[in-house]
Amino acid sequence: MEPDTNIATSEPDAGVEQLKADLRREHDMYLRALADFDNYRQRVERERTRTAAADKRSILVPLLEVLDGFQRALPYLSDVPGPVAEGIQAVQRRLLGLLESQGVTTVKAVGEAFDPAVHEAVGLVDTQDYPAGTVTEEVQRGYRLGDELLRPARVRVAR
Repeated sequence: MEPDTNIATSEPDAGVEQLKADLRREHDMYLRALADFDNYRQRVERERTRTAAADKRSILVPLLEVLDGFQRALPYLSDVPGPVAEGIQAVQRRLLGLLESQGVTTVKAVGEAFDPAVHEAVGLVDTQDYPAGTVTEEVQRGYRLGDELLRPARVRVAR
């Protein structure tokens, strides 16, 4: 008696189909895990970049206050001995160079139209020298780090 070839071939075919389905499912799981890992990697990189920028900002903003102190002191240097004045000016130049090397730039103010995105009005001035809405005086210099505003310029504006 001959074995039934239909039964013998149908069982291996069913097993092969089951293995193919399992392989597809495992491959889909692999692709999902790969995509999840790539998303995780990108998310960690974005967070690392944000943290580095925040850390840099937290260091630079206090340095601006130190620079302000130097700028307030400069008009009084004529009352101190020459070497002391030169030393203070040299430290101020080094601080300015350090800030510039980190990408810090000043916000243009005097003569510019008042822009609340980069200027903070601290007063209004009656003047004929500037049209209304124009910055007439810079009380405190503003700074940018690339496209980000570190500190707005505090200004007086013409009425």
